[in-house]
Amino acid sequence: MRHSFFSLIRNALGHHRNWPPLWRAPDPKAAYDVILIGGGGHGLATAYYLAKEHGLKRIAVVEKDWIGGGNSARNTAIVRSNYLWDASAHLYEHSLKIWEGLSRELNFNVMFSQRGVLNLAHSLHDIREAHRRIRANDLNGIDAEWLDPAKLASYCPLLDVSSEARYPVLGATLQKRGGTARHDAVVWGFARAADRLGVDILQHCEVTDILREGGKVTGVETTRGVIKAPKVAIVAAGHAGTLAAMAGFRLPLVSHPLQALVSEPMKPLLDCVVMSNAVHVYVSQSDKGELVIGAGIDPYAGYAQKGSFSLITEQMGALVSLFPRFSRLRMMRSWGGIVDTTPDASPIIGKSPVEGLYLNCGWGTGGFKATPGSGHVFAHTIARNAPHPLAAPFSLERFTTGALVDEHGAAGVAH
Repeated sequence: MRHSFFSLIRNALGHHRNWPPLWRAPDPKAAYDVILIGGGGHGLATAYYLAKEHGLKRIAVVEKDWIGGGNSARNTAIVRSNYLWDASAHLYEHSLKIWEGLSRELNFNVMFSQRGVLNLAHSLHDIREAHRRIRANDLNGIDAEWLDPAKLASYCPLLDVSSEARYPVLGATLQKRGGTARHDAVVWGFARAADRLGVDILQHCEVTDILREGGKVTGVETTRGVIKAPKVAIVAAGHAGTLAAMAGFRLPLVSHPLQALVSEPMKPLLDCVVMSNAVHVYVSQSDKGELVIGAGIDPYAGYAQKGSFSLITEQMGALVSLFPRFSRLRMMRSWGGIVDTTPDASPIIGKSPVEGLYLNCGWGTGGFKATPGSGHVFAHTIARNAPHPLAAPFSLERFTTGALVDEHGAAGVAH
């Protein structure tokens, strides 16, 4: 069923009991052209573009749990493209342009809200780096502007920009085209669209081994049987390193928990995203009225989908310092995801040492905003067995050539 105003009215008359399932629940076939390991946003977007733009008919997405049960639903849903280095800026801007028309393309409301993203400056060094990034963004055709404290107070009245603030705010960069999206809706929209193009979405189908023969991938062994394919792609976020080990090689990845939390709901107050890399907290308000709050990764490596309480207390202290009025709010729930980080805090997109096996991993804390763009360039890479021009700088080989895309210190890449 195509979603429209008329389908909404028709189903409302039937008390919304006749909506069809968003996607099928097929049994695994014996073989496919491509198998994508990971049923999150990146994997589903890749499957969608493989079917839509490259004409592949036999595609399977295998997910060990349920669609959107991993990092896709365990983030703060921020979207922006104001990165410093050209390679990163071009990739994230490509993604942002797709975001701007994604609801119409998928015929599914992903609730993309271009409410603007503020990156605060708290020192002279922050100001210099902010202006450097604004100029770099301008050269790359990406919107960015500087707000001094007076303009910032007008744009975000709740923010404490007074001279008595514990962490003085000296200004901020603003990307008006940035904002947020509904993470569940993004996953459901891509799953529905991919299913309509014939993609098999196999939930509760955990990969237990990657099959190889003569240095080439031949398929995967799963809890639902062996599935053959000449091309297999790992798109499993924090578990990419574990899957690579099944194929006989190691990746330069370390997996950490990344946690976030929400407050009790309140009336609309905060109509933009506020980020502070120096104080290390970021916050936006959801459509349900909750404050969505996050910070950095936990310092320890692990696979627990929860974080340490000490990090929560630190980010709450930072939040209240920036927004004193939030001090009386109660926190409602917290959650954690597993992020895989590379030495240069940029993703790995491209071929692996095993022929026919492809990698899309290492996004760290910035994966959600790249979802549609990542899927688009990765589908090109898989279908043509050659990197998309925007993905070429992010190959695995950069860690041996030294051509790193070091966003870690350059642009406060976190989030």
